[in-house]
Amino acid sequence: MSVVVDTGVLLAAADADDDDHEVCARLLREHRGKLWVPAPVIPECAWQVERNVGPAAEAAFLRHMASGQFKVVDLRAVDYERCAELIDTYADLGLGVVDASVVTVAENLGARVLATLNRRDFTVVRPRHVDGFELVP
Repeated sequence: MSVVVDTGVLLAAADADDDDHEVCARLLREHRGKLWVPAPVIPECAWQVERNVGPAAEAAFLRHMASGQFKVVDLRAVDYERCAELIDTYADLGLGVVDASVVTVAENLGARVLATLNRRDFTVVRPRHVDGFELVP
């Protein structure tokens, strides 16, 4: 089972003071080798880790991204077009490129499971390949 990972889960796992730290860190450990991270998630998360936890934590986060534990998925031109479609379709949510990239990567992989803390957006968005996502944790 492939799991596409959103920013909030990575941020919570990196921040020991976050209320969701334990559950998110455990989720990432338990799904090691099956975690897919859309490339736009990385700069968003790195910026928030640096802001919330500090530069050493940001560097540690980037080392995790480079370790091979996560499969980083770069977007192609057609993926950016799909992101634009999603942003237009869900304009009332304020769906941005990062969340749209999570949906697009999940569609491309045929993944049903999203690791996210963002229930608001991902319970509303309807992907092309399934009726809805299974959201964890």
